[in-house]
Amino acid sequence: MDTNITRENALALLRKHNKEPFHIYHGLTVEGVMKWFAEELGYAEDKEFWGIVGLLHDIDFEEYPDEHCIKAPELLREASVSEEVIHGVCSHGYNLTVDIKPEHEMEKVLYATDELTGLIGAAIKMRPSQSTSDFEVKSLKKKYKDKKFAAGCSRDVIQFGAELLGWDLNKLFEQTILAMRSCEDSVKAEMQRLGLE
Repeated sequence: MDTNITRENALALLRKHNKEPFHIYHGLTVEGVMKWFAEELGYAEDKEFWGIVGLLHDIDFEEYPDEHCIKAPELLREASVSEEVIHGVCSHGYNLTVDIKPEHEMEKVLYATDELTGLIGAAIKMRPSQSTSDFEVKSLKKKYKDKKFAAGCSRDVIQFGAELLGWDLNKLFEQTILAMRSCEDSVKAEMQRLGLE
């Protein structure tokens, strides 16, 4: 699986189209989550590919929120990013803004975890530790059931993502917490290095 873009250039591309620190943080988090899942699910040799799709998945969201996943191909093609990456990025808008269905396991993981990382991120901000290190599935379930909490994180998308993967929500929750735990420190360090923290 080829990306046609280095990780360094992918980060520069993300920052070209996204100025809000939150969007950079989210991109870095989803990158780390995707790399963890690549290792976990037996795709270690494609870990960098999974990571770059995660890093760039919201490339168009800040500038074109109403054309999310519709504008992305144009921005990515301008940077000569591979069509495989473009398909992966756009598939997480399936049934929302585009009809590009997640096919590869990588695309299903992105679809299932994108909104969920947002929900977990919002939940840990309210904890004394502000970390996933002591965050448990039972706490996540409470937040998930409370529709007013992080209302912008679609429960329908998370549920459908779990179904795409053939997992129950418990498994998806547990695995995504572990994935976020694995990259939390490196994401914070990178945000500091970029002067965004």
